[in-house]
Amino acid sequence: MTPGGGGGPMKDCEYSQISTHSSSSPMESPHKKKKAAPKRKWEVFPGRNKFFCNGRIMMARQTGVFYLTLVLILVTSGLFFAFDCPYLSEKITPAIPAVGGILFFFVMGTLLRTSFSDPGVLPRATPDEAADLERQIDIANGSSSGGYRPPPRTKDVIINGQTVKLKYCFTCKIFRPPRASHCSLCDNCVERFDHHCPWVGNCVGKRNYRFFYMFILSLSFLTVFIFAFVITHVILRSQQAGFLNALKDSPASVLEAVVCFFSVWSIVGLSGFHTYLISSNQTTNEDIKGSWSNKRGKENYNPYSYGNIFTNCCAALCGPISPSLIDRRGFIQPDTPQPAAPSNGITMYGATQSQSNMAAATPLLQSEPSITSEELSLPGKTTIGAPCATLSLGQPTPPSSMPNLTSETGLTDMIPLKEEHEGHQFLTPEEAPSPPGMLPAGSPITHSHTMHVLSLASQDSLHEDSVRGLVKLSSV
Repeated sequence: MTPGGGGGPMKDCEYSQISTHSSSSPMESPHKKKKAAPKRKWEVFPGRNKFFCNGRIMMARQTGVFYLTLVLILVTSGLFFAFDCPYLSEKITPAIPAVGGILFFFVMGTLLRTSFSDPGVLPRATPDEAADLERQIDIANGSSSGGYRPPPRTKDVIINGQTVKLKYCFTCKIFRPPRASHCSLCDNCVERFDHHCPWVGNCVGKRNYRFFYMFILSLSFLTVFIFAFVITHVILRSQQAGFLNALKDSPASVLEAVVCFFSVWSIVGLSGFHTYLISSNQTTNEDIKGSWSNKRGKENYNPYSYGNIFTNCCAALCGPISPSLIDRRGFIQPDTPQPAAPSNGITMYGATQSQSNMAAATPLLQSEPSITSEELSLPGKTTIGAPCATLSLGQPTPPSSMPNLTSETGLTDMIPLKEEHEGHQFLTPEEAPSPPGMLPAGSPITHSHTMHVLSLASQDSLHEDSVRGLVKLSSV
């Protein structure tokens, strides 16, 4: 080949490599997929929730009543600070707007903390965990064939001497821990589930119950505070210019008084009810169902109560906050490839059994060193070291017959070649001999390497050993 003839294809190859930066090239699509940012867990969260700020904020899907709560608090407090506080701070004391401001910020902080946090959602079982749990249920019910299992699925545990039933959740595929329940609106199992509150736009559970209680308690104080000082404002103005003129001078006070009057009863009543629940260490769900009795001497006494009001309040309000179990901002880990089943006691990672059989059947493709003539030479035996120019391929041997070990062509095809160069360990497709019967007889195959075969005496010994082994097998 001339130098000029070899330069053309190389230039074309180089030019084709440079021109592969087109946007429509199919080779760039896997590269772009590798660089794609991994998804976070909140993006594929199975429950009916809404997430904001890259998963930092977690709320229920129905948030319309929550916005109504925000509007009522902001509008009522804003009118109070804009129209009532200037007059009250001048006539009575400047401490009134200061105290009102502290209560307002505390109410907003606890509300947002309750609404934007994880209430204690329990993660759902993975497919492997669910399958393992199903097998355990089959064994417990005595039906390993996957037949009908009588509902409900329950487990009994003993807590402080009281038997508590753990119910199986068919949605989350788990046995719910004690005091947990499945919220039908959020479609999640919540630990120490209290209730779903639409006013805060979230479930109330183990991780946000104390903030919910502080929210309604501080809102009760703020509502009573605003209502009391609005009435005081109206009374002071009516003493100077009459009642009707006072209402005309401060119409915002009338709106504030109406809102506070109709809301103070429900807010204060709710605060009192949850104060009772905290003092007895109960949840709203348990109290509505009547799960426990207040008296410890009865059969269904509350096993979670410490028997002391102060201790129950400290456990509910001052205990450590458990971490979130769903890790909503964590990245989704890609599935790691599982190792293949071991073959003949050897574990093969990333290779199938067919690939291992193919590698065993084609020794010419392996990188093991070839057998030299010195290794094959036996005392008193001769070796054939002549180069093989052509090979005459015979007919394939039937499977039922013994392999013809005396055939030179069969041995030359089966024995690997001796490499002349140490750096080159593999045969090219042109150099590798074809199996018998693949090419017509008489087709010349030129080799530039020396092939080594066994002598005829060695072939006879091998033939005798193989026949002797078959006789032993047949006798067994």
